[in-house]
Amino acid sequence: MVFSSITFLFLFLPVVLAVYYIAPEKLKNIILLVASIFFYAWGEPVYVVLMILSILLNYFCGLDIGRKAENPVRAKRSVIFAVVVNILILGFFKYYGFLLDMLNSVLPGEIPYRELSLPIGISFYTFQNLSYIIDVYRKKVKPQKSLLLYAVYISMFPQLIAGPIVRYIDIEEQLANRKTSVVRLGRGTVLFIRGLAKKVVIANMTGEIFQQISDMQASQMTVLMAWLGCISYAFQIYFDFSGYSDMALGLGRMFGFEFQKNFDYPYTSKSITEFWRRWHISLSTWFREYVYIPLGGNRCSGGRNMVNLMIVWTLTGMWHGAAWNFIVWGVYYGALLVMEKYVWGASLDQFPNPVRRIYSLVLILIGWVFFFSPSIGYALRYLAAMFGGGAGIADRGAWFIIFSHWLLYLLAVLGSTRAGYRLIRGVTEIWDGSRARTAAALVLYFGMFLVSVAFLVTGDYNPFLYFRF
Repeated sequence: MVFSSITFLFLFLPVVLAVYYIAPEKLKNIILLVASIFFYAWGEPVYVVLMILSILLNYFCGLDIGRKAENPVRAKRSVIFAVVVNILILGFFKYYGFLLDMLNSVLPGEIPYRELSLPIGISFYTFQNLSYIIDVYRKKVKPQKSLLLYAVYISMFPQLIAGPIVRYIDIEEQLANRKTSVVRLGRGTVLFIRGLAKKVVIANMTGEIFQQISDMQASQMTVLMAWLGCISYAFQIYFDFSGYSDMALGLGRMFGFEFQKNFDYPYTSKSITEFWRRWHISLSTWFREYVYIPLGGNRCSGGRNMVNLMIVWTLTGMWHGAAWNFIVWGVYYGALLVMEKYVWGASLDQFPNPVRRIYSLVLILIGWVFFFSPSIGYALRYLAAMFGGGAGIADRGAWFIIFSHWLLYLLAVLGSTRAGYRLIRGVTEIWDGSRARTAAALVLYFGMFLVSVAFLVTGDYNPFLYFRF
C-alpha cells in the first residue's frame, strides 16, 4: 500500500484515524502498531515476519547493551554483534544477487541463484535499528524497556517505507507522551495534501516525460532532448521523494509525532556541499553521526579526511542500490565534496550567487544521469548526448514537449523554490480576517486534494522511486 492510492486515502487512513482518535490514550500505541503491521503486510505479507524479527533482535540487543553499560568491553562486544547482524541481514537481501553476478562474471562456471524481491523499507528500518543500538551504547539514550514502544518506533507506517530516517533519540519522549488535537490534525492534513499534490501531479507527470525520453537510444537524442530528459528526472525524483516525505511528516503530525524535515529546497543550493545539507537530510545526518564522525570526521589530517569522505559517499551510493551506477554516483559526489573542500571551494565563494547556483545544478544533473542509468555504459552515452555527441542540438520532439508542458515545468520550478510556498501562502493571506483566510485555505487545499485524486483515478502512471531503496 502506498500513500498515493485510493485505498489508502479513502479506506485505510480514515478508518485508522477514526479509531485512533476515539481510543483512550493507553490504547493509541497498540492501534498504531496493529495498523502499521497491517499496512506493511498489505504489500509484503512474507517480509512482515522479517521486520518483526528485526524488531525483536534489536529490542533485546538494546536491553543487553544497557545491562552491560558498566562493563565497556562486554558492551562493545554486544553492540558489534548487533551491528554486524543488522548489516548482514540488509546485505543479504540487498546485495547478494549483485555479488553473485560479479562472481559469475569472472568464474569459469556459473553459480545459480534465485532472485529475491527487496523487502520494502528494509534500508530505512535497518538504519533506525542501528541508530538506536549505537545511541544506547554511547549512553545517549536509555534502553527502551517497552517492546510495544520500540515496535511502534520501528514499524510506524507514516515513515516505514520511505523515511525520513527517524532516530530514536529524536522521538523517545513522543513515543510515550504525545498529544493529538484538531489543530495538529489540520496542520498535518495540509502538509499531507501538499505532499500528495507534489507526488501525484508534478512527479508523475515529469516522470512520464522522462520515461518517454529514456526509451530512446542515447545516440538518437539531441542535446536539448537529453537535457530535457535529465531535468524531467530531476523534478520527478525531487517531487516524488520530497512529496512522500511531506506526506510522512503530515501523517506523523496527525498521530501526534513531530519528525524532522527531510528536504529544504535543495535545488537552490550554491554548492554541492550545501546541496547535501538540504537533500535527504535524515540520511546525510545518519551517515555523519554514525559513520563520518566515528571515522574521525574532519578532526584529522587533510588526507585522512579525504578518505573519510570517500568512504562515506561510497557507502551512501551502495545504500541506494546494489548496482555499479549507484556506487559511481556515490564516488562522484564524494570526489566533488573533496574538491570543494580542498581545491576550489574558496574560489567558488567569490562568484555571484546565480553563477554558483548554475554550477551546482549542472553538477547535480550530471549526477542524476549516473543515478537513473541502468548501466555505466548507458550513463556515458547519455552524458555524451547531453554535450553534443548525439543527434544534433535540438529537434521538433524536444520543442513539442517544452511547448506542450510549459505550465508543468513552471509549477516544478516554483515548487522547487520557496517561491511556490510563498505563492500558496500569499493566496490565503490576501483575505482580510482570520475566518476569511481559513476559508480560503480550505478551498485551496481541498481543491489540491480533488485535483490529486482526479489524477490518481484517471492516470495509470504512479510509480514510487524510493521503494527500491
